[in-house]
Amino acid sequence: MTPRMLRQLWSLIETTQANILLELDDVSLVQWLLRQFRDERSLDSDETNVLSDYIYQRLPLIRTLAEHRPVPMR
Repeated sequence: MTPRMLRQLWSLIETTQANILLELDDVSLVQWLLRQFRDERSLDSDETNVLSDYIYQRLPLIRTLAEHRPVPMR
């Protein structure tokens, strides 16, 4: 996985509403993130597999970060 892909993925995670990151089950969240990522750039099957594995490995971190986000002011 390239550094650019990593930056794009973490940017996507940071801009995704916390409730999506917290409420979807693991499989659905990985699929949702992959789908959003593919909307930004095309991925070949190897990149998709690497990205999917990376996301699965980082799910606890992704959810922890989402839990600790400041609540937006209205």
